[in-house]
Amino acid sequence: MVFTVKDRCRVCYTCVRECPVKAIRIFNGQAEVIHERCIACGNCVKVCSQEAKVFLDTTQEVREMLNNDNKVIACVAPSFPAEFVDIPDYRTLVGMIRQLGFDRVLEVGFGADMVSKKYNGYFDNSKKPLISSDCPAIVYYIEHYHPDLVASLAPIASPMVATARIARKKYGAGSMTVFIGPCIAKKAESLEIDEVITFRELRKMFLEAGITPEGAEPSEFDPPLASKGAIFPVSRGLLQSVDKTDDVCEGNIVVAEGKENFREAIKEFECGHLKNNHLELLSCEGCIMGPGMTRDGQKFSRRTMISDYVKNKLDTEDKAVWEQNVSEFIGLDFSEKFQPKDRRNILPHKEEIDKVLLAMGKAKPEDHLNCGACGYDTCIEHAIAIINGLAETEMCLPYTIERLHLSIQELNRSNEDLASTRLALSHSEKLASMGQLSAGIAHELNNPLGVITMYSNILLEETREDDPIRDDLKLIVEQTNRCKSIVGGLLNFARKNQVRRTETNMEDFCKKSLESVVNENGVQLGFTSDMKDPYALIDQEQMMQVLTNLEKNALEAMPKGGHLNIRLGDTDGEVIIAISDTGGGISKENMDKIFTPFFTTKGIGKGTGLGLPLVYGIVKMHRGQIHFDSNDDPAAGATGTTFTISLPRT
Repeated sequence: MVFTVKDRCRVCYTCVRECPVKAIRIFNGQAEVIHERCIACGNCVKVCSQEAKVFLDTTQEVREMLNNDNKVIACVAPSFPAEFVDIPDYRTLVGMIRQLGFDRVLEVGFGADMVSKKYNGYFDNSKKPLISSDCPAIVYYIEHYHPDLVASLAPIASPMVATARIARKKYGAGSMTVFIGPCIAKKAESLEIDEVITFRELRKMFLEAGITPEGAEPSEFDPPLASKGAIFPVSRGLLQSVDKTDDVCEGNIVVAEGKENFREAIKEFECGHLKNNHLELLSCEGCIMGPGMTRDGQKFSRRTMISDYVKNKLDTEDKAVWEQNVSEFIGLDFSEKFQPKDRRNILPHKEEIDKVLLAMGKAKPEDHLNCGACGYDTCIEHAIAIINGLAETEMCLPYTIERLHLSIQELNRSNEDLASTRLALSHSEKLASMGQLSAGIAHELNNPLGVITMYSNILLEETREDDPIRDDLKLIVEQTNRCKSIVGGLLNFARKNQVRRTETNMEDFCKKSLESVVNENGVQLGFTSDMKDPYALIDQEQMMQVLTNLEKNALEAMPKGGHLNIRLGDTDGEVIIAISDTGGGISKENMDKIFTPFFTTKGIGKGTGLGLPLVYGIVKMHRGQIHFDSNDDPAAGATGTTFTISLPRT
């Protein structure tokens, strides 16, 4: 159900790290989903920033159903208010779905009402602890990787399947059903549903059919209407719908959601540590965060939308009609059976594991960094994955860097007369290794930083001017913004942009760069050009970063004033840019380090050490060269630094 778009896949291993069952095989640096191991949780789809992971699109099959004179019933998951925030009146959404050609539009929330009644009975009367079975990804996980626990799955159909059974009883056995929701695991859950599409696919169908909220006729859901079951898609939704609690003192139900928590809960349940506790498990952080939802939605905002919808529903519902509907369907079979389908890998012998670890330079336990850069939690897990054909040794970042170091040392020994080549290789290796590490760090930090920034600003706005904690909040906001700036620098450094060249007048371009820098120290700016032909093909945005970075560094090197000059020259095939300052110069011990990522001579809080590595990378992407000359000894003559950039004209 999940596939890789190979042209978009980059060597980041994020999908491996986020996959709870490691159903990803890395081959030649690209991630391939192993369908027989996949539980369709959709984590890889959600975390892939390149959108290289995509799920099966079934919109064409649904269109064919609607065009073949079938009686087709849409079963809409109760998480819809969290998705369609741009359609305030749910009746408008129902009208849009009808406009696609659906004969009936039902709330899966009523199926959740009926399923909740079954759970209530089991929670009160079951002699053994049970695991909720409404999340298909959880069911697949237990069937495939904890088959001994299949008997502990609650023998109850999911709200989707329950709604399909209700629809066929009420509207005819020949009716066809289409589930519309936030989950891609639903696509393979049951043959009782004819097709499944996600909310993202529904939006696509609206767009292709030209259906808009303005052109839709508002309409109510077809009966039976949902009641409290509409709260099902949020965390603890099942508990709330059956009026239960997971209170430590009073309840006997443990709630766990998300890839880390549900696995830990199942592990402890299997070991008997949870004793008589039932488990309510969700693969996602509530169905409102499913992979079929629109990207970048906020969890708590979505939760609020569900809460508001349910409150309004409970305030306006006709309780007598709902109870009559319950009585009509209470005798329907809502049971479900599950079968173990063991897909666990056989654990390799210790000798095999040690052999692979040794090949990666991990001869002793202290060599096991367990850094997670490869996507696996431990070095041993990575070694097992290599043995099972799921991973490659090159995925180990420390191992790969060490190999690069050894290769460079070998080149250094065999090419002593090629100093400039060796230096270029050294810088390239550092940029490559640190770029990958930087990307991983930046992506992991971005989300928590966003939350801290948002809430600290909210607190600051809500705090009175005379409140003593206001200065503390300002400090938090200031330092968080600094962290965001550093993360932005990491991402710029790690990003491998293509060079988009346009024909540029280099004289005008360099003058413009000088005009854009902030000159607060009274530095005299100069510009000269000896170019015969001022035009060259460059990526203007990237080269502007190069010039402004170098000019800014030059200005900072002259706090008491001085001279900053740009001189242009050319040959038939090259453009030469020289940027000179009369600052303090670069010390000899720092000359080999200036292009090293994170190296900076600036004070704490004034530099990230990514400016010159970024300059170096951009020049190299233009297939150019960058060199510098510097003197920091006044006794040896005038101090200062000159950076010289040579770029191919075309």
